[in-house]
Amino acid sequence: MSRRSLLSLGLAATSVALAGCSGFSAGGPLFGGLLDASGSRRSLSGLTISKPNYSVVYASSPGDPAPVNAFNYAQVDPAYLRQQVEYLGTEEPGTVVVDPASRHLYFVEAPGQATRYGVGVGREGFGWSGIAKINMRRSWPDWVPPKEMVARDPEIRSQLVATSRGPGVPGGPTSPLGARAMYLFADGRDTGYRIHGTAEPETIGTNVSSGCIRMVNQDVIHLYQRAPEGTQVIVLS
Repeated sequence: MSRRSLLSLGLAATSVALAGCSGFSAGGPLFGGLLDASGSRRSLSGLTISKPNYSVVYASSPGDPAPVNAFNYAQVDPAYLRQQVEYLGTEEPGTVVVDPASRHLYFVEAPGQATRYGVGVGREGFGWSGIAKINMRRSWPDWVPPKEMVARDPEIRSQLVATSRGPGVPGGPTSPLGARAMYLFADGRDTGYRIHGTAEPETIGTNVSSGCIRMVNQDVIHLYQRAPEGTQVIVLS
């Protein structure tokens, strides 16, 4: 299956770019090497190679432009904490692969090796799958919800103030986009989906977002430092 055919399955509904993490339900393409011939999912993780010192990597970081609060990593299943793993996929080093079913994001470091992060993913009906690239990256971005999201949840309006891009939440510790955001584009268009931090790190490992991929702030900063603009992102169905 060609890349263009693959994108037509997952991105047909993105003719109008969305301004935030709103969602639509996309069909699930077969990704060569990631699904077997029957369409069954292949496990991407082998054995754990190493784990960092979590008390260090998840500590507070007062040197960032806004305070990064310490993450109480005991709140989540250890399977969702950052670690180096054997990677069983065939993607090139530098590729980001998101597996919503297992709630993991992989950054391929080398053939057979990846950094695995826990993520929060879209609620039922708000998932997205496809191939995209990181087109923009922002540190402590403002969050400006699309009109569709505000219409679904009018209580959001009470949280919004004026920003340079319209009513939203200014970048900072309370912003739903957290410390960093990476904006996913395909065929030159904004998919409306982001990989971003969160003000609610305890939700990592759950289906809670409106389709975007949320990470612990310390983890999204770590990924941000390694995934420049142009990085390929594969989101499985």
